[in-house]
This record gives sequence, C-alpha cells and structure tokens, in this order.
Amino acid sequence: MCPSNPPREFPSPGVSYRLQLPRGIPVHYQPLVCLMFAFIDPNPLAFLLRAAQIYPDKLALVHPDVEHPVIYSYAVWTQRIQNLAYALIQAGIQPGDRVAVIAPNSPAIAEAHHGVLAARAVICPINTRLTHAEVAYILEHSGSRLIIVDHEFSHLVTGAKVPVVVTNDSGRVGDPYEEFLSTGRQFSAERGWPGLEWERDEDAAAALCYTSGTTGRPKGVITTIRGAYLAAIGNAYETGMNRDSTYLWILPMFHACGWTYPWAVTLASAAQITLRQVSYPLIWNHLLNSGVTHYCGAPTVQIGLVNAPQATRLSKPVSAIVAGSAPTAHLIEELEKEEYHPGSRIWINTYGPTTRCYDQPAWANLQLDDRAKFLARQGHSFATAVDARVVYPPKEGESLDAELVDVPKDGKTVGEIVFRGNIVMKEYFKDPEATKKAFRGAHFNTGDLAVMHPDGYIAVQDRSKDIIISGGENASSLAIEQELSSHPDVLEVSVVARPHPKWGERPMAFVILHPSHEKKWAGRHAEFADDLKKHARARLPGFACPEWVSVVDELPKTSTGKIQKVTLRKLVAKL
Repeated sequence: MCPSNPPREFPSPGVSYRLQLPRGIPVHYQPLVCLMFAFIDPNPLAFLLRAAQIYPDKLALVHPDVEHPVIYSYAVWTQRIQNLAYALIQAGIQPGDRVAVIAPNSPAIAEAHHGVLAARAVICPINTRLTHAEVAYILEHSGSRLIIVDHEFSHLVTGAKVPVVVTNDSGRVGDPYEEFLSTGRQFSAERGWPGLEWERDEDAAAALCYTSGTTGRPKGVITTIRGAYLAAIGNAYETGMNRDSTYLWILPMFHACGWTYPWAVTLASAAQITLRQVSYPLIWNHLLNSGVTHYCGAPTVQIGLVNAPQATRLSKPVSAIVAGSAPTAHLIEELEKEEYHPGSRIWINTYGPTTRCYDQPAWANLQLDDRAKFLARQGHSFATAVDARVVYPPKEGESLDAELVDVPKDGKTVGEIVFRGNIVMKEYFKDPEATKKAFRGAHFNTGDLAVMHPDGYIAVQDRSKDIIISGGENASSLAIEQELSSHPDVLEVSVVARPHPKWGERPMAFVILHPSHEKKWAGRHAEFADDLKKHARARLPGFACPEWVSVVDELPKTSTGKIQKVTLRKLVAKL
C-alpha cells in the first residue's frame, strides 16, 4: 500500500466486509453466493469484499503512467469504494438511480463499477469519444442523477442539469473526486460495510450501457446484477485468472463495463493495471516488465500490438482475449508466434464475451497455419451461458414468436447466432419494441451470421448488414478479409459492398499496408491492387474477389478498435 495514503483510505480496525442483510430471508435460502458473507443474492460486489477479507495487503490496482501514479492494496481500494458508495448516498442517489461515468481507464471508473453497486444504483458508463450532443442525449435518456467525469472530458457535460463530480485523476487532496470520497467517509460515521444494504433483487439493473448508434439513436442496454455476477465468473473461469494474475486495461471500461472484467479481476483476487490510452509502447513495457498475464482487445488492437516496433517474443504466455469482431486466422498465427494464448470469442450487445474456441488436444499436432484456422472459429458458449444456436433467419412477415429452426451442422449453411440465458441483456432501456424484435423466438438475435460445423463449433461468417450480394451469390466480407489478410504486405483490411452495374454489388477492399512494405509499393498502389486481386483469385470464388482496392493510411474505428464499416459504406456511396 502506498505510504502517502490519507487516513480516509485506511479501513477501520476490525473492519467487517458484511453488508446489511434484508429482513425476512429464510435461513435455508442462500443462492449462488459464498456462505461466508451471508449475502442474499448474487452480486459482483461480493468478489471485491471477499478479496479484501482474504488478501487485504495484496496489490489490487496500479495506475502508473500518469503525473501522479497511485498503488492500492485490496484493503485500501475497498475502503475507497466504500467511501464512494456513502458519498453517492449522501448526494441523494437512491436505489435504481443511474450514475453516469465519463472517464478513461483510471481508478475513478474502476471504483465506480463497485461503488455504484454498493449504493444500489446503476452505473452508466459513457464513451469518451462521443460529442457533446451525443452525451447530452444519453444523459437525458438514461435519466442519470449524478455524473462523475474525468477532467480531460469535462467539456462533454457543460450545461448538465445534475450534479457533476470532476476527477483530476491525481489521487491527491484537493482533487474534487478525492474530496467527494472524503465526504463519503465522514458521512458513513464509521458504519462501514454493515451500514450499506445488500440489493435483494438479483434481477435489478447493474448497468446501463449505450450502443454506438451507427444506424440511429444509441440504444441503452440494461444488464442485471445476476448477469454481471455470472458473466464475471465465466470470464475468470474461461481465461484461467487467479490471485497470481495481472490484468492490463487496454479495453475501455466504459465499453459494456469492460466486458465485466472489472468484476472478473476481483473475483480472481488479481491485480490490475489501468492505462488512460491505448499506447503500444506503454503496453509493451507492461507486457515485458509488469508481469501481465491477461488483457482484452479487438482484432485491430491485436494487429497493432504484434506489429508495433517494440514487439518481441514474450518469455511467458499471456492470455489475449480477442473479441469485438472475429479474428482472422492470420492474426491468430501472429499472436501465437509472440507467445500469446489467444481466446477467440464473439461480441454481442450484452455483457461481453459469450463463446470460446476451446482448444482440442489433436490440434497441437497440426501446423500453425492449420491450427490457426480452427482457433479462429468462435466455438462454444461459456460455462455460465446457455448453448449458442445458429438458426435460419426470419422469413418475411414471419411472427416474432415463431419457433426457431437450427441450421444443419454442415459448416456451410449460414444462419444467425442466437442466445438466451444468464448472460444475455435484460432489455433495451425505454424501448420495448426494439427489445421484442431483438428477442425473436425467445432468444437474443445477435445479427451475426455464422455456420455450425459438425463438431458443434460456431464460425462467424459476417454481420447480416455486411453480407455482399453479388450476382445472386452471398459473399462474406469476413471470409474475404480472412484471405486478403494472408497477403504478406497487408497489415489490416476491411471489405464492404460497392454498387456494380452488372452484378448488383461487388467487394471493395480498404487496405493498410504493412509498415515494412510501404516503400515497396510507394507510388505503385495500382500494381499492389493487381497483386492483391491475384492473391484473392487463388483463394476465393470469382464473385468474392475484390473488384476495387483502396490503399489507405488508417481505417475508421470505434473506441475499442472495432472497424466502423458504416463509415466505409458512406465513403463508397460517394464514389
């Protein structure tokens, strides 16, 4: 623990990590949560309190690459979170109220993922890359009652009609956020955790996260306390996190609550390192020198990592959780060469990773390129989920209540991935029609198109809106990208449909050249396009080969590194 910690950050002597138990609970009723706490229902806050009780002096959080670095033990960090909970209650936050948080990866947003739940409120993390108008809409739609905002993004909440707490990300006296925590400690009157009430309803909302809104107004996704609890358990179990693990924050915590890793880390009693920005030199420094064992990132982030100037083979394996979109087999190869252990998953608008490509012993005997093709599939559902299905898309005019029909396990028939169960969102906030449509056939319809292989492994083919229909044939933009990315001079590629006078649509490829091969093609982009098309024709059917190739310096991406194909389609529409 840091020697400069102020008194408000130290727990009281004989601290109790047991919250107030609601009255009238049967003695025999104790679902899911460890009995040692006598908690009533599953709640990811239990993970933090358990870690603090068992490992009070263990490293919990490090925030190193800033002007004022901080280091917190589990005892100190848990006290800060308790202070935040009391501060929110003193500020008038009631159970079920939404608390907005606008911050990069830092102690404040990490603490909010626990402190807001401890106040029985709902965390509403907001993307720092949005405009003032977009943030204003989310604040209004969510009905947030209080805003915690990082100083770098305070301009996004000017004119806000609710209280705003600014954090200077300093951890020091005089920082408005730190003073807010101090008022919480004073307000607690040392009642501690027993002075806070446990949320009795496991189906109560834990978080309200908003979609990107690329095709209209962003939708608010409600996830529950029970779902967050089970999704976090799934993440920790599936990735093998434990008390010796160190998680590096690359994925923004504001993105779907960091795929529930704020709670998975505490379940494992692991350490976490927070980075304010995606900086490949900083990331590589921590991969090489900070004992990092796990991190999450979209495929484009992984591409940047393995091609950074600092990239080198790691001395110990690191688990790279790949989600956001399907990785290419070529990317899986590159990750394995650097001694990463990639886990292929798919992303849906809910808690985070839901499927995993479980490695089979027989694959170890395959050549790397052949093994990578298997590992690039999305596999099977998490242990805490229900089996993912691939079903035929709805027919025109078909009722939303119609029974879903699975596609055959032939690895060829394309259908839509659907889920149901513990780690699927509860609803779209204030949008019953969108919720009903998303829950066609009593399952969550992801919009991801996939095939089911004979071994039961799912393999994503595309998003439904990204399929290219050329001459009556359906071409998967993802399948095309898989093959184009195997060209040695391609760093990154994205493919979208472009209108064609004869075939209706044809693929257009946007390509970033590999830095080490840029000079080779300088002033010769047309020749490169011909070379890439030749490469494609040897691997793809004619209707799937790109008709056009555009070499670009960068691709439009979301805050998590996911390529924004909607932006590329808008560019194509102007051609």
